[in-house]
Amino acid sequence: MPDFMPFGDSRRLTGGNLYFDGVGAVLETQGALPDEAALQAWDEAVQRACDALGWPSQARVVRRHASGASLAFVAPLDQLFSATEVNEWAWGCAYEARHGALAARWHAPGHPALWDEAAAMHTLRAFAAAERRPALLPLVGAAERRGLPVLIDDELLSIGAGDGAACWPLAQLPAPETLDWPALHTVPVALVTGSNGKTTTVRLLAAMAQAHGWHAGHSCTDGVFIDGRAIEGGDFSGPAGARAVLRTAGVQAAILETARGGLLRRGLAVQRAQVAVVTNVSDDHFGEYGIHDLAGLAAVKLTVAKVLDASGLLVLNADDALLAAQAGGLSCPIGWFALDDEHPRLQAARIDGGATCAVHDGRLRLFIRGHGHDLGAVAAMPLSFGGSARYNIANLAAASLAAAALGIAAQTIAATLARFGQTHADNPGRLQHWQLGSLQVFVDYAHNPEGLRGLLQVATGQGAGGRLGLLLGQAGNREAPAIRELAATAARFRPARVMLKDIEGFLRGREAGEVAGILRECLQGAGMPGDAIVECLDETTAARSLLVWARAGDVLVLPTHGVTARQQVSALLDALQAQGWQPGTPLPSD
Repeated sequence: MPDFMPFGDSRRLTGGNLYFDGVGAVLETQGALPDEAALQAWDEAVQRACDALGWPSQARVVRRHASGASLAFVAPLDQLFSATEVNEWAWGCAYEARHGALAARWHAPGHPALWDEAAAMHTLRAFAAAERRPALLPLVGAAERRGLPVLIDDELLSIGAGDGAACWPLAQLPAPETLDWPALHTVPVALVTGSNGKTTTVRLLAAMAQAHGWHAGHSCTDGVFIDGRAIEGGDFSGPAGARAVLRTAGVQAAILETARGGLLRRGLAVQRAQVAVVTNVSDDHFGEYGIHDLAGLAAVKLTVAKVLDASGLLVLNADDALLAAQAGGLSCPIGWFALDDEHPRLQAARIDGGATCAVHDGRLRLFIRGHGHDLGAVAAMPLSFGGSARYNIANLAAASLAAAALGIAAQTIAATLARFGQTHADNPGRLQHWQLGSLQVFVDYAHNPEGLRGLLQVATGQGAGGRLGLLLGQAGNREAPAIRELAATAARFRPARVMLKDIEGFLRGREAGEVAGILRECLQGAGMPGDAIVECLDETTAARSLLVWARAGDVLVLPTHGVTARQQVSALLDALQAQGWQPGTPLPSD
């Protein structure tokens, strides 16, 4: 491995993405911020390589940001690994021209040489020839002419979706003329992205689709589910989850959580969707893949608009000023949701015949296709927690608008809103509530300052003058300022006890306890006494410790993130509730 790399990341883009609608490659520069001369040299080197490979001249994009630049270009679908080699070679040439000899420190055998362009082109042509799949592009073209979705990964290609899909190994692709094209078709697809509320909105929308009579598949941070039954566990909020749902036989509608990481790493998994939802944009995940501010994050989330045509609907949060501002440059139809039906943006949309969903006189009102629908009293909807969970009311409105765009009847939507959330199985790990005597316990995924703030507002509103106990942790890939902001949010609610934890599987380059140390420093800086802050890095053990500490009238808020920890904590709370456990009495053994 070379002892120095002039870039931080180089990857394929296998679907529509932040930079362009097609596929290609992107590289993140590293080190000194590139000047115009270096960027021009990169652009020219990419062009020379594309000419040598016989690739048509297509879009090249430079996106400057606080830590450097993202350098992206469109490339042939069947030669994307070769495109990453082109990108790395082109940037290496540009970097060396500006900063001096790099080759001896960077070059690896078998990769294009920086010091001999003719030899580099020979190597790149060999890469491209080895990767090229002559049968792929004619097959993809035939599918696209018929309006059929195509999904490709490193091993398989599929055409169609759900109960209208067929799949083949990449090494055994059929000729287009041999396919039974009439048997292939697509299914309704909804994408859900945003900083908060994605999984809840996905689950709710999938429940509406199932109530409509479809066999509904959905993917989210907890796994892949068909008609509510898990078929794979883990974080499937990226392209792999979308492919798993869309390739499952029998699926008639697909609801796909579409997280920021997958959008930036690979792009969108699908070429078309009927509806896409952006729940909100809040401070989170800054510093990765050249995204350093809310405006950049909003642009990433709005990538989902690229798969909507004039018949689709982009569902946006009118209460999010940044989303509203960036929506002005989009060409697809937009439906707006908000907490207040009198929001000026919603009023304007209805005048223009647009779709909206929001609260009016305590009732959720849907307006779509020129007709208004009363979906019921918000306070009676279990997810609203008696009307106090404002962020879940926004999720209710977003899911309702998306469901209506998919063609689901208003009465079906209303019936789902009236029951979804009555049991913990409906929305595991999201605003779950247990009452153990007079002790209130809340479990949620709250993973950023805005999510934690909303959760604590709901939880503290239920207290009877008792103490607040909080479980607090953060993923290791968050920048230190984001971790401190999470702690500052917690401190504003004056908890009497904070248990600091790590998140299983989410250290992401940090040492065990390192995040807890940052949180402790900030909490103490905000005035919390040291003896009120306890480090217990295992999530389940930390939750048990808070239950031991609790007394009658207290409120415990337990954001749990590891799947195993959440299952263990939920099972413990179910058992305590079933046996009538009271705070101050011993807990059952593990």
